[in-house]
Order: sequence, then C-alpha cells, then structure tokens
Amino acid sequence: MTGDVIPREQAFAAARRVLDQALDRIARDRAAGRLSPEAELIVRRAERRYAERHGITTARAA
Repeated sequence: MTGDVIPREQAFAAARRVLDQALDRIARDRAAGRLSPEAELIVRRAERRYAERHGITTARAA
C-alpha cells in the first residue's frame, strides 16, 4: 500500500514545476500583449498582494 504513495517532497516539486510553467506562460503572454484587460487586472492585483505580503516596495507613477 505504501508503494502507491508519492513522497511529500516529490509532490511539492511536481506542483512547483507546474506552477512555474504556468507563471512563465502568463509572463510571455503578458509581454506579447495577449492578455485580456480582465486578466491583466487579475495579474496586477496578484502582484500587488504578493509585494504587500513580502514587504516589497514598488515604484508607482505619481
């Protein structure tokens, strides 16, 4: 029975790999201008939340 269980580290590594691939795809689409305005807004909100949680300051236009 234990042989069918994926080790925790392996599961996290696989999930991280998939997440990184998705983030790379979003970044490429964003750079190419292929994101809809709604998707662009979602990405900006997520980036802002991430920056707030990690104490990152961003330059804003005045």
